[in-house]
Amino acid sequence: MALGRARRATKGFDYWPGFVDALSTMLLAMTFLLSVFMLGQFYLSREVSGKDTALVKLNKQIEDLTALLALERAQKSDAQTNLAAISSTLDTANAEKARLAGLLARGADAAADAGGQADAAAQSLDAEKQISARAQAQVEILNQQIAALRRQLAALEDALNASETRDKESQAQIADLGSRLNLALARTVQELQRYRSDFFGRLREILGQRPGVRVVGDRFVFESEVLFDSGKAELKPAARAGMDQLASAVQDLEREIPPEIPWVMRVDGHTDKRPPSAGSPYKSNWELSSDRAIAVVQYLVSKGVQPQHLVAAGFGEFQPIDPGDGDDALRKNRRIELKLTER
Repeated sequence: MALGRARRATKGFDYWPGFVDALSTMLLAMTFLLSVFMLGQFYLSREVSGKDTALVKLNKQIEDLTALLALERAQKSDAQTNLAAISSTLDTANAEKARLAGLLARGADAAADAGGQADAAAQSLDAEKQISARAQAQVEILNQQIAALRRQLAALEDALNASETRDKESQAQIADLGSRLNLALARTVQELQRYRSDFFGRLREILGQRPGVRVVGDRFVFESEVLFDSGKAELKPAARAGMDQLASAVQDLEREIPPEIPWVMRVDGHTDKRPPSAGSPYKSNWELSSDRAIAVVQYLVSKGVQPQHLVAAGFGEFQPIDPGDGDDALRKNRRIELKLTER
């Protein structure tokens, strides 16, 4: 009897089955919570991975856009403004990505203390979904901006093509005008050469037998002693008769050459290499040669030659005919040259 009562008393205090049930219930709850957390983490990882892929595509599109913009530097101001807006939006997206990573990190830390955090994990999952939706919306806006930029680039390319077409047409017209101008100049030069030949032929008839007058190439040359005293720039009285004949020949030429042919008779003064004497009013041979050329031009104008058909130039001693130092070489280098040329 006593043994039976002891067994009944012992059975009254046996709480182990209840403890096992409670522990099983707790393990089931923990397993449920971990399952919910892992499911949320899976969806979050997939959302983040999709966002990374979108960002990679977006970066690739931005690189292609940058390459296209490099071809249109003339319009880079507008393109850079749009690119700055894209970069700003991309920075915002990167910030969102960083925030998502931080939330994931916090979620991993929370796994160690999962008990009683199921509701917080569910709320975090909803928040992350909202963030992902906003990021996708931003990506869509970026795609629209890129499409708009591509349309602008296409319009610019069309404008450039049209400009290149107009430029090619203008170049063709310029080339045609240049060809016509060259032909006109060639005809003018040929006509002027004919008149020059006739003019020098006439001068040979008039002055060719005079001593100190000769033809050198395309120039009619007077030795300075024929026209001037040594070191002076006033025409000799004896030289005026020859200058009168020259003026008459030039006036005939003015009547014969058509007015559309631009021509002049250049009068060039030259000296030998000896400097002016100490008592000379001229400081250099430049001045002496220039004054002698001007004296001839002024005399021809006084005889009726039109001033617009005359040019006076002084060369000093720097264009010698004969490089020698003898008296004959120096005499040849002291000269007045007449040349018929285009203006």
